[in-house]
Amino acid sequence: MTASLDSTAVATFLADNPTFFQEHAGLLGQVKLSSPLTGKTVSLQERQMEVMRDKYKALELRMAELVRTAEENAAIANRFHGWTRALLRARRDAALPRLLVDGLKQHFGVPQATLRLWNLAPEHAGSWFAKGVSDDAPIFANSLLAPYCGSNHDFEAVRWLDDAAAVQSTVILPLRSANGAAAFGLLIMGSEDPQRFTSSMATDFLTHIGETASAALDNLRA
Repeated sequence: MTASLDSTAVATFLADNPTFFQEHAGLLGQVKLSSPLTGKTVSLQERQMEVMRDKYKALELRMAELVRTAEENAAIANRFHGWTRALLRARRDAALPRLLVDGLKQHFGVPQATLRLWNLAPEHAGSWFAKGVSDDAPIFANSLLAPYCGSNHDFEAVRWLDDAAAVQSTVILPLRSANGAAAFGLLIMGSEDPQRFTSSMATDFLTHIGETASAALDNLRA
């Protein structure tokens, strides 16, 4: 009595014997399968071609996604380079904070941007970037271990923007002289578009912006 083989046993046999269809090439044209694309019966070779075409299309889509991501990252890197270059050329005085935030608007297309600093050198105590800072602002800044990116929850820092009432999404970056150091300021960006800054967006470039701004502004401190 011949024992019947189930599909799993057949699949295992074929996997263990990769040369089977080389030795029995005539079977390739005899095996018939149902195509999920057309519903028609096709040969094993035709079905294999359909599978390969599906894989090729998936690879094309993945490649297109990778190319688009690379182009977006390159564009951001170029904008970051332009902004950083302008900071390096700037004088290290009270004009620097305005140049920094205006550069963010220009190079990154940010609708609104501003900053506030504390523990400044005496000659900067009356500057615009030192005004309107409550005792809670440094506490909030020190609590930020990473950039805040998302909806505006009526943050004090957002109220420093020129048109704070219109801001729906925001980025808030703590300014520190070094990792783990106490914050000496906040850099804020805002948009009327609720989807411009979301909690799901990557923050690598935002972190670099915060670190670069911190390095540029550090010499204004006491």
